[in-house]
Amino acid sequence: MAEQPAGNTDVFEIMHTTRAMRRLRPDPVPDGLIRRILEAGSAAANGGNFQRWRFMVVKDPAIKLAVQRLYKRAYDETIGPRYRSAAPPPGVDAARYARQNAAVEYLTEHYHEAPVWIVACLDEGSSTPNRASGASIYPAVQNMLLAARALGLGSTLTTRHLLFEREAEAALGLPPGVHSYAILPIGYPMGRFGPVGRGDLRQMVFGDRWGESWDGLAAAGG
Repeated sequence: MAEQPAGNTDVFEIMHTTRAMRRLRPDPVPDGLIRRILEAGSAAANGGNFQRWRFMVVKDPAIKLAVQRLYKRAYDETIGPRYRSAAPPPGVDAARYARQNAAVEYLTEHYHEAPVWIVACLDEGSSTPNRASGASIYPAVQNMLLAARALGLGSTLTTRHLLFEREAEAALGLPPGVHSYAILPIGYPMGRFGPVGRGDLRQMVFGDRWGESWDGLAAAGG
């Protein structure tokens, strides 16, 4: 069993080193750590504080394998060709992007071997999901990713199963009105945490009007 690392509490360091960790060891993860991750998720912002989120902890190998088959099908039919033909994203060179693609392929093949999954869902009843729905679940997902990083655990936000939403949610056994928004495979990482690769803020941030620079970046030395 992997050693439990000391917790990291510097929130900015955690945010800037929470890489997508796609290569995970099969070592079991103590339930106490998963509980801490779930508690972090439940502290997140959500619409009206209605707390319609539901989190399913999945360890059952049969359930995970059934979803992995759909996950791989989505990669083979859609995601894989897109990754292989795309240019490196901002802040990432060709070599690093090739390593990322290799890690994506690894996760695709070994998705079901992650010792624990947290399936992030919304209990939406009879309402129809819309663009605002994610505001009540993705903050919790991000909190859980940051909590996992603080505890020395690896994870990544995955949504590829949603390309086969009905089949995946049937495999997960979700009841009517409950929809999954992400699956977080969690385990001890094979690699090391490190700085995330991102582009220049000046290409992403505008001031007052679209396309106009924001003076705050220059003032801060950006």
